[in-house]
Amino acid sequence: MSQLNEAAIRDVVSEVLAQLQSKGSIGMPTIQTRPGKHGVFDDADQAVAAARSGFEQLQKKGWAARTTIVNLVKKMCVDSAERWGDIEYNETKIGRRAHKPLKLQGVQNVLGPEFLVPQGMSGDFGITMDEAAPWGVIVGVTPLTHSVPTIAGNIINMVAAGNSVVFNPHPGGAAVAALAINEINEAIKAEIGISNLVCTIEKPTLDSFNSLCSHEDVDLLCITGGPGVVDAAMKTGKRAICAGPGNPPVVVDDCNALDFDRVARDIITGGGFDNNLLCIAEKQIIAVADSYQKTLDAMVRQGAVLLNAQQLEAIKKEVFDFKDGVGCGSPVLNRKWVGANPDALARIAGLNIDSSVEMLIAETDANDPFVQEEQMMPLLPIVRANDFSQALSIAKQSEHGDKHSAMIHSMNVERLTQMGQEMDTTIYVKNGPCVAGLGMGGEGFISYSIATTTGEGITTPRTFTRYRRCTLVNNLNIVR
Repeated sequence: MSQLNEAAIRDVVSEVLAQLQSKGSIGMPTIQTRPGKHGVFDDADQAVAAARSGFEQLQKKGWAARTTIVNLVKKMCVDSAERWGDIEYNETKIGRRAHKPLKLQGVQNVLGPEFLVPQGMSGDFGITMDEAAPWGVIVGVTPLTHSVPTIAGNIINMVAAGNSVVFNPHPGGAAVAALAINEINEAIKAEIGISNLVCTIEKPTLDSFNSLCSHEDVDLLCITGGPGVVDAAMKTGKRAICAGPGNPPVVVDDCNALDFDRVARDIITGGGFDNNLLCIAEKQIIAVADSYQKTLDAMVRQGAVLLNAQQLEAIKKEVFDFKDGVGCGSPVLNRKWVGANPDALARIAGLNIDSSVEMLIAETDANDPFVQEEQMMPLLPIVRANDFSQALSIAKQSEHGDKHSAMIHSMNVERLTQMGQEMDTTIYVKNGPCVAGLGMGGEGFISYSIATTTGEGITTPRTFTRYRRCTLVNNLNIVR
């Protein structure tokens, strides 16, 4: 058959298929790449069909393509950090503008294909190889707090593992998500010729979430969000990797050997970063005996602003809704103030402070809503404990068994060990800011999806693989 005839046949087949689709005779969704919306779709069926095609294209390109894409996404996050960060801040209106680019630059430290090392066994009966295989199409749900950083980190981990992904981002950060995903797809297409490897729903809703999670061609779910969306994902019947809520405490031990100014700097660095939006961030301080006043004084020396009781009460009335009045009933966080700047919170209480201030602190008891709720604001309560045993009890209770993150400052090895065992959190940082647990100021690597609920921990490419085994009996074994 001549090449001309082959081309003619292909044209005829394409035209027939298009006509059948337009008449509703077959259920094949049309995959389109619209200018400025490469990988951006209106509904779940189109997005999943496109991502399935992207996955199949990646399979044909092999491991080299995965490495190329990972390096490309990392470079784009660095090169576009300021622009994407500004766009995200302008859309979401939460956090600290200056910290948005830093989160994108941190994506450089997300693990890639190099983390997927196959394991081989050789013995008297032959050889066996265990290797990490992709799942296929993954659905990713991302939070308002870190829209593009979470998406970019997920892309690196998931594509490194050989998958494609469809995102259902938080509606409040969907526009910047679509913009970044379009640009990433365009760069991937230009570099290696793959289309729609990364897809998103342009206007995500609860309906689009449900449609994606129940779609027969979706192989795996990755959920980064609050308890509601995590619970919903775990009821779908699909395998779900879930990063749930946390309320991380930091304990300051009564120890003369501690440098309390360093302790204060660490707490402000972690708890004040992006106005406390990090899920791993210090949310409440529990200081033991004499360390209480030393910590309080050091926090002020390092730039934190100490609120008095009246100022705290005024802020509390605004940022929490109480069913039966302040201090009664179940407090509900007013989302308007999530990620607000310290100076904006201070103005609620009639206090004018400089916009450069990174942290407010206030003396409270252990039952205060700022201790018990994951408030995600740069206002840290500090609670006095009579001894280390009481401090550990308060820390464990306030973390609510989420097993997310906890921090401690101490020079007592026995106490460092005891808290780690008692808290049993996914991330445990000793004598450093919370961000050290993600390789920023500490050893390790970063990911913006920390699967606490389902136990995978800090996600890596391996998280998004399924292990398979290949065994050859009695041959190719050269070991005697």
